Amino acid sequence: MGASLLRLHFHDCFVNGCDASVLLDDTSNFTGEKTAALNSGSIRGFDVIDTIKTQVESSCAGIVSCADILAVAARDSVVKLGGPSWTVLLGRRDSTTANLSAANNNLLGPTSNLSALISSFSNKGLTTREMVALSGSHTIGQTRCTSFRTRLYSEANINASSATTVKANCPQSGGDNNLSPLDITSPTSFDNAYYKNMQIQKGLFHSDQVLFNGGSTDSIVNT
Repeated sequence: MGASLLRLHFHDCFVNGCDASVLLDDTSNFTGEKTAALNSGSIRGFDVIDTIKTQVESSCAGIVSCADILAVAARDSVVKLGGPSWTVLLGRRDSTTANLSAANNNLLGPTSNLSALISSFSNKGLTTREMVALSGSHTIGQTRCTSFRTRLYSEANINASSATTVKANCPQSGGDNNLSPLDITSPTSFDNAYYKNMQIQKGLFHSDQVLFNGGSTDSIVNT
């Protein structure tokens, strides 16, 4: 669940800022972001945020935003899984609307190339180094077979042994929703194994392995 909350937070922030718009259901006035191509069937943890919000409201009603709850929950999830802690500044305000088209246009898919990653993060004011660092969140969590099947069966820069292991749970046809860990080395620990996996071609997503494929970000991954 920790990985789900971290992903939920990122998918919220990368659209129109950290405003909890990703939590909103469809209304008669707008279509929410939950059904965006990279959110549908992917992001989870809504029930956890609902539970936290209910408990917080019972103690101090109308004070703490869902956006702040989501930011703190993401941080605490990383800490719980052995990762670093950081100070979360509070005071975010919740959005009263959502933007499906922005979610579809801003969230990057698992087949993204390096230039697309660099450009997209740059548009958010983030450097290439910060992009590589944030990609390291893939050291935890799972993903559906349909998200990486093309890489698994079509790309050459993938570790043969790990590919064989993953193929057992992700056949060429069927099993679209079968889950595999993004980090096959230590899937429930927030560590730097994600980067070590890149060095030996064990990146599950195409958008992961492009970070270490003879390009400009190789040195950052090594660091």
